[in-house]
Amino acid sequence: MASEISTDGIGNALIILGAAGIVIPAFARFRITPIIGFIIIGVLVGPMGFGALGNQYPWLHWVTISDTEAIKPIGDYGIILLLFTIGLELSFKRLWIMRKLVFGVGAAELIGSGLIIAIAIYFSGQGWLSSMGLGLALALSSTALVLPISGTKSAVGKSALAMLLFEDLAIVPIIFLLGALAPQAGEDSLDGLTTTLWQGALVIAAMLILGRFLLPKLFGQAARTKSPELFLAVSLLIVIISSLATGLVGLSPIVGAMIAGLLIAETDYHNEVEVIIEPFKGLALGVFLISIGMQIDLRYVADNWVSLFAAVSGVLFVKSIVTGSLLKLAGARTGTATEAGVLMSSPSETTLIVLAAASAANIIAPETANFWQVATAIGLTITPILARIGHDMARRIEMRESDSDMAKDLGSTEERAVVIGFGRVGRLIADMLRIHGKNFVAVESDIDAVAAARRDGYPVIYGDITRPETLDKLSLGHSTALILTMDEPVLAVNTVKRVRAWLPDLTIVVRARDAEHAAALYQAGASDAVPETLESSLQLSEAVLVDLGVAMGPVIASVHEKRDEFRRAIKEAGGLEDAPMLKSLG
Repeated sequence: MASEISTDGIGNALIILGAAGIVIPAFARFRITPIIGFIIIGVLVGPMGFGALGNQYPWLHWVTISDTEAIKPIGDYGIILLLFTIGLELSFKRLWIMRKLVFGVGAAELIGSGLIIAIAIYFSGQGWLSSMGLGLALALSSTALVLPISGTKSAVGKSALAMLLFEDLAIVPIIFLLGALAPQAGEDSLDGLTTTLWQGALVIAAMLILGRFLLPKLFGQAARTKSPELFLAVSLLIVIISSLATGLVGLSPIVGAMIAGLLIAETDYHNEVEVIIEPFKGLALGVFLISIGMQIDLRYVADNWVSLFAAVSGVLFVKSIVTGSLLKLAGARTGTATEAGVLMSSPSETTLIVLAAASAANIIAPETANFWQVATAIGLTITPILARIGHDMARRIEMRESDSDMAKDLGSTEERAVVIGFGRVGRLIADMLRIHGKNFVAVESDIDAVAAARRDGYPVIYGDITRPETLDKLSLGHSTALILTMDEPVLAVNTVKRVRAWLPDLTIVVRARDAEHAAALYQAGASDAVPETLESSLQLSEAVLVDLGVAMGPVIASVHEKRDEFRRAIKEAGGLEDAPMLKSLG
């Protein structure tokens, strides 16, 4: 009967949806990741926060959650969807390219961090079995938080993804290893591991074979119906079946979810699937973070803050050093290695799973497991802060390295063009110079842009041309040309005046905002000033004439003629030629 339906589930859903409606826009307004907001909400509305006062104030039952286990399955489903979407962004070719990072650096990071943490815990008074279990658990990093923060396309994201992939694959062997090491364990534990591995291999092989043939046909039928609902249903069905298949043979469900994503990524429908799944992933991830916050007992933290601070700090230090060092040895830039190391230094949501398995196997005492569960929850909470710290550290390191490069590159006497500014315009000019075999060096004042360009192989150095000493060190006397691409009209005019004063024969080409700005640049001494407004009009005119059927040759000739006409008019406007100023230029 309707009156017998429990309202607990509905109340929990309302609280979660209300939290999402408050947290996401509020934190987005201040450009803060909602991750912290969801965890804070979990602390406040959970059974260890205001939920503990429900008996004294009954109205709190309407805005708090007293049963953490009730929402845990939804949070787990959020992680499954997250791994599924990560799989959608990958491909088997990309995984093959990353194999050395996955099975080389990934394995070394997990084993190295786990071993060092285990040794430190052993000397703090724990037994060697307990220390080993804790070391393996705490060496894991959070896939659910790290990848949404770093993405999978950046250098940091690619490095993190490789190591996290190995950790996700290693969860099941770790849990079986802990079971085998348990005091009451026998040969059955090792037999169980062997059975899980061969059965898991068969299931994965079957998924790969069947997925290649069935998924394109299945999604093709759904696409023909033009029904978004059916497309969504098929996507969720594939995720659930894949997760259940790997879960039934003892592997982690997230392995099945990622394989499902990889298989769909090989089809023509992966973009549509990614768009449809995205809202569900975000909401479910929020529920997972709320459940993490519910495990933080503020009174316990207040009573044990010194020990918790030391424990969390120690884990962060060890993992950041090990991860950063391994990435550096693997050839990553210092800034990339540092940022990835700091970002991945906190424990993982899977740490909680391993701690529970170790506790159930009597390897870890219940009170010890509880302590490290709280420490893990704290580590997850501060992950976005660690991401910001790592990014700032990487930026400073890149700046120091760039300053060192600057001392060598700026003083070079090699003939080359100098490009000031490396945004979209500067990068395009650099590509054209490369195509035609012209040497160049670019100078950019945004260290993040410098780091990104260097990772892509461009000779870009950090420098701020508003500082007089930067221009002085550019060795412009040995340069073939100076190209100014920044969208700062006053700075461009002043720079041209200053350079022209001591280098009257240097070719200076400048990006201009409009015809008036171009006239001022010509007056300052520019060899060529290219107004964006006029160039876009000429390109548009060219496209119109070609589309209307005019032959390409005459069109190009007329465009060049019109460009020369504009150039003469702009120079006249700058007073460089004895001709009346053309009023028609805008």
